[in-house]
Amino acid sequence: MTHTIFIDGEAGTTGLEIRQRLEGRADLEFISLTGDLRKDPTARAEALNAADAVILCLPDEAAREAVAMIENTTTRVIDASTAFRVATGWTYGFAEMDAVQRGEICGSRRVSNPGCYPTGFIGLMRPLVKAGLVPADWPVTVNAVSGYSGGGKVMIAEFEGGGAPAYRAYGLSLQHKHVPEMTKHSGLRHDVLFTPAVGAYRQGMLVEVPLQLAALPETPSIDRLHGALVEAYEGCRFVEVAGLDETAAMTGLDPEGLNGTNSMRLHVFGNRDGSQARLVALLDNLGKGASGAAVQNLNLMLGLDEATGLG
Repeated sequence: MTHTIFIDGEAGTTGLEIRQRLEGRADLEFISLTGDLRKDPTARAEALNAADAVILCLPDEAAREAVAMIENTTTRVIDASTAFRVATGWTYGFAEMDAVQRGEICGSRRVSNPGCYPTGFIGLMRPLVKAGLVPADWPVTVNAVSGYSGGGKVMIAEFEGGGAPAYRAYGLSLQHKHVPEMTKHSGLRHDVLFTPAVGAYRQGMLVEVPLQLAALPETPSIDRLHGALVEAYEGCRFVEVAGLDETAAMTGLDPEGLNGTNSMRLHVFGNRDGSQARLVALLDNLGKGASGAAVQNLNLMLGLDEATGLG
């Protein structure tokens, strides 16, 4: 069976990555708009309503406009913007975040693709909150660094043109657009303190949560934190928890280590007396953090094996 796909915004960074991952699949047929038709409302509306599945790679307001153009009840939508990530009626597209999530994605007609930073943070924190190791009302900080491709064409041009620093902290107003989904889908009750940064490399990211274990109610050990993560992701194809012995022997972590894949690797680092921990997620911000996740969600929504076309 062949499914018809329309990527609205396929000329952008995420859209191009998704198209490249889907190219060559015999089970998919693409609707493409070229030139001025990409911004023509009539042409877009026809494409949106003609497709079996639509992937929106647009700014938030344009994504809302695109969804409003869909008049039929059959087109299934994956939105890669932040417009619907905490919206009622939309399924959050992180298949591994809960036992029921994959099934909900399969049955949904409206799926919001997670942000790259939130994927790493939720992957680390949700199992610990669910297990009671980190209280839902705990003040949580998340530090992260991403390759510059996450900033889109303008940032890519800046960094590749030689006009950018080696490292830049941003989101200094503490009002980053990812905070609502990070807080909601991790199960926390208060906004996380998010400190993002961008480095002078194209793609790949590290998302880190530091924890003062001695301050937590149960003073959880490194083994308990690690065990909760292992249990949460047992049998998952694309989320792996590194072993404690392996992690203890590491002297560094390369943010580019999973580039080109749809995989995420979680690490639990701890100090000798067990009073502190650093939880770190490694993923490709354009892979599991964007286009890879979109392809995984598309496969699930079309009733296919979730790994089809993914490394």
